[in-house]
Amino acid sequence: MNAILAAGDFDLLEEAPAKINLALHVTGRRADGYHLLDMLVSFAHQGDRLAFRASERDVFTLSGRFGPFLAADAETGDNLVLKARDLLRQAAQAAGFDAPAVHIHLEKNLPIASGIGGGSADAAAALRGLMRLWQLALPDDTLRAIAVKLGADVPMCLASRPLVARGIGEAIELLPAFPSFPMVLGNPLIGVSTPEVFRRLSRKDNPPLLLPSRMPQSRGEWIDTIKTLRNDLEPPARSICHEIAVLSGLIDDQAPAMTRMSGSGATCFGIFADMEQAEAAAASLHRQKPDWYFQVTETIAGEA
Repeated sequence: MNAILAAGDFDLLEEAPAKINLALHVTGRRADGYHLLDMLVSFAHQGDRLAFRASERDVFTLSGRFGPFLAADAETGDNLVLKARDLLRQAAQAAGFDAPAVHIHLEKNLPIASGIGGGSADAAAALRGLMRLWQLALPDDTLRAIAVKLGADVPMCLASRPLVARGIGEAIELLPAFPSFPMVLGNPLIGVSTPEVFRRLSRKDNPPLLLPSRMPQSRGEWIDTIKTLRNDLEPPARSICHEIAVLSGLIDDQAPAMTRMSGSGATCFGIFADMEQAEAAAASLHRQKPDWYFQVTETIAGEA
């Protein structure tokens, strides 16, 4: 844990797990320009971390490997954590609750613009943490409306459990019996523009994500099912960032059960048989590309 958070100066901590798109099908586009998506999503035990404490004035501080990349946004207030704070405060005060000044600290461990929901996960963690700190009792519908306003990925990150999401990401079905997967995440530390990836899609009315009528039961059955699914954003992302193909090939060389890109990239993941194999793979990848990001993790299982 970061030394700032380990000092114990904060009232509570909230994890912001990385969001892993195990599959992402682009099925259409709305009149307002939003793309319609079908997604199979899981969350990693690793991610960013937020800390909260009461303060005389609103404060936002940063640490972690990728914290410096957000410093300019923090100064201007153009950060999803601050937007989440402000929207939740407005809703709380409208409902008659106090929402006093707060110091929020973000330990930024996930790469920026990497297709694993870092900013959205941070915003969702801010909502969860502030609900606890301010002891709010807002209706679930109110919280979901705030999440959607913050971004299409935020409702999924608010749940941070295995799920299928449809529409623009707001129609969520939790998967309580979903297994966990030992995994290695990799990123070449090159940001990929999500709007540009969508712009380069060859078609935007691809077949939907269909799960078997008899849902998979074991980890192996789920992997076999996921292999039949797609990430429709991977081809256009590869055309923008050629390092994605290199990264995917390097992970493939470690003999995972499967390799795929997450979200709009450039993060790729490999699913392994167990944590020991995942750790060995990550060590090998670190040796080959010491300046890239690699993280061993295990995804969060459903709450059966």
